[in-house]
Amino acid sequence: MENPLKLKRIHHVEFWVGNARQAAFYYRKGFGFSQVAYSGLETGHRQRTSYALSQGKANFLLTTPLTPDDPAADHIKKHGDGVRDIALEVADADEAFAEAVRRGAKPAEEPHDLSDEHGTVRRAAVHTYGDTIHSLISYKDYKGPFLPGFMAAPVAGDDCGILRIDHIVGNVELGQMRHWADFYTRVFGFHRYITFDDKDISTEYSALMSIVMSDDSHSVKFPINEPAPARKKSQIQEYIEAYGGAGAQHIALQCKDVLYTVSKLEKNGMEFLRVPDAYYDALPARVGPLEEPIGTLKSLGVLVDRDDEGYLLQIFSKPVEDRPTVFFEVIQRKGSRGFGKGNFKALFESIELEQARRGNL
Repeated sequence: MENPLKLKRIHHVEFWVGNARQAAFYYRKGFGFSQVAYSGLETGHRQRTSYALSQGKANFLLTTPLTPDDPAADHIKKHGDGVRDIALEVADADEAFAEAVRRGAKPAEEPHDLSDEHGTVRRAAVHTYGDTIHSLISYKDYKGPFLPGFMAAPVAGDDCGILRIDHIVGNVELGQMRHWADFYTRVFGFHRYITFDDKDISTEYSALMSIVMSDDSHSVKFPINEPAPARKKSQIQEYIEAYGGAGAQHIALQCKDVLYTVSKLEKNGMEFLRVPDAYYDALPARVGPLEEPIGTLKSLGVLVDRDDEGYLLQIFSKPVEDRPTVFFEVIQRKGSRGFGKGNFKALFESIELEQARRGNL
């Protein structure tokens, strides 16, 4: 496969939030991220405050507007706290931006330098689904704590074993899934890694469809979901209505030991979806032998799925905002590069119970 934008990795995910200081505390205490850098009034920035957090190779940026006329204020009013930017490191931001626009991407920011005493990076951005963007970041000689304009502000978190961002799922409106899948093929050179239709992802009441887009190295994976017609409202439609349009639904965090990570996250107060106990009664026959004790998986609520390459273990948080929008997945891969197809029915029935409690099914 080609890599027309010379994409290297997900650099960071930026959330626009109502109170970045409190959000940074939440991700430190809840997820074990460490604060690494800060930008705000003390660094000469009068419009926004930002906190950069990291764990393993996963980087979050939490940003709050300081004035009501800032575009971030309108974004938060419309969407609540949510993902604004899935920033990508590229070899050359100017070349990546020019090639993306040539291939049909809509410009969001023209290429420009960001500089401070630690050096310079080059940055540009293009639009993707909804109000989400992809920044394109390339390094010149920068040696600072995060990006130019940030000062080091280390606050250690209690590491929970998170290694990296495994994938980021986007929810789009009915009829738009193939449009955005084609966008990632045309602009980024991604390929369709896996496709799920409403026969794969459905329950008695709701259904959705999904196409997983991936770069050739499988290091950057963007599943794209859309609702499918069914008897009642799907979780995708609930998200779109609550978020005010298309956006990033969940971020999957890969870990090295899911039992360790989930145990720590639960002790930190994180809440996860649970499936019925009968799921675990059928697990040995469905997935075969596992290294992890079934009783421990059951006690934590961890799900398991197997394919030809191995198996994976995964669990999904409840929404982390007051609106039923953004949530997180914790995933450990033991050979499998799939997405847990065998867990869809049990998981979605659990989600529907939460929807029903909210009055949104």
